[in-house]
Amino acid sequence: MCHTAAVPPFRTVAAYAPPGVGMLAAGIVTEVFGPHGAELPGFDFVLCADRPGPVPTDCGVPLSLAHGLDRLAGADLVIALPGAGFRTPPAPAVLDALRAAHERGAVVAAHCVGTFALAAAGLLDGLRATTHWRFAALLADRHPQVTVEAHALYIDEGSTVTGAGAAAGFDLCLHLLRREYGAALANAVARDMVLPSHRDGGQAQYLAAPVPEDGRDERLAGVLGWAREHLHEPLPVTELARRAMMSKRSFARRFTAATGTTPHAWLRSLRLSRAEELLETTDLPVEEIARRVGYASAAVLREQFVRRRGVPPRSYRRAFTSTP
Repeated sequence: MCHTAAVPPFRTVAAYAPPGVGMLAAGIVTEVFGPHGAELPGFDFVLCADRPGPVPTDCGVPLSLAHGLDRLAGADLVIALPGAGFRTPPAPAVLDALRAAHERGAVVAAHCVGTFALAAAGLLDGLRATTHWRFAALLADRHPQVTVEAHALYIDEGSTVTGAGAAAGFDLCLHLLRREYGAALANAVARDMVLPSHRDGGQAQYLAAPVPEDGRDERLAGVLGWAREHLHEPLPVTELARRAMMSKRSFARRFTAATGTTPHAWLRSLRLSRAEELLETTDLPVEEIARRVGYASAAVLREQFVRRRGVPPRSYRRAFTSTP
């Protein structure tokens, strides 16, 4: 989904913290939407609860929150955080607040078991959604009108966006930034947090991912860094494997184990992300951008961009450009 000028990007963000809220989840949204450097939008961000006061967390340390559900009423983006009591539906006042936010046009999001709150409010009926893979079957059983995709890292249905478990909250938040403000800003936030700005693959890569024990992952990391600096080159898998001092087959296997995706898919994502940044921050011709990110022609870049991003490069540039 590409943001257009007709719908302003969100500025006010309210995250609802239920009793037993996950401290990791609260930390994620605060880190992404809380105070940052001047290059970032400067969101009006609050954590809120059923009522102001202490809120128990999943690690036993309470959060002291100054805001109640009334702060959801004016937010452009409302995020339902996961909590330990997700098996019990939220209080009617919480469900009403989530519905009201959605009805007035706010984007309503959740990740991990926070998705259960959106489902209980009826906001996911007839839509696709995801949650932590461990609880996907429970979500599907309780809410058969929701199409649960257990292996997705996040699913964007426009006004509702859901994400997978635990650290996939970062993927969800960075996607929302990328969708509304463009890749350059999402990448800046990711760099600030020392995170990849976009991960390919789904939750399946984390269910039983092997951990390399022979030190070759360091060799692989060096090759990936080299590839990022040489996107303008063809970068066949045989060359990447040679630099990693592995056979092509071993390289492909270890690459997938480490990243959750194939070398071809990883390179394609990297090239498109770099093309997004160049479209946003420079006035280079599309032909030159295609060359710099390793595509044979502007036509090839356009075909990949439309297929993966839903719009042609020039339309993306009009929506997100930051050049005069």
